[in-house]
Amino acid sequence: MDKLLLVGTGGFIGANTRYLFGIWLMQIFGNRFPVATLVINLTGSFMLGFFLTWAAGRTSLPEQTRLLIATGFCGGYTTFSTYAFESITLLRGGEATAALVYIIGTNLLCLVAVAAGMMLAGR
Repeated sequence: MDKLLLVGTGGFIGANTRYLFGIWLMQIFGNRFPVATLVINLTGSFMLGFFLTWAAGRTSLPEQTRLLIATGFCGGYTTFSTYAFESITLLRGGEATAALVYIIGTNLLCLVAVAAGMMLAGR
């Protein structure tokens, strides 16, 4: 039960962070192109790559911390289902070029973000 509460707490914080950050980004960039989802997935990929790499060499780090941050916060913060929905919406709206840029850009940049997080964490 304690593990579920940790994941749930992290997820609550991550989801609310995503929501508030997304609103802020949409106020800056608008909603014609899904910049908010892209930025959230990039920063979430970076955070997860950094944290899991950093945590890998620390056997003294409690499992609870990993559950709270990696599974809970990062799981609640990133938003793959929204990315998939927005990709299809762009395609259905006749914006094939924007959809292609978004799909390729998200996948490539999220891989780069994970690698950057891992490098920064020292692996």
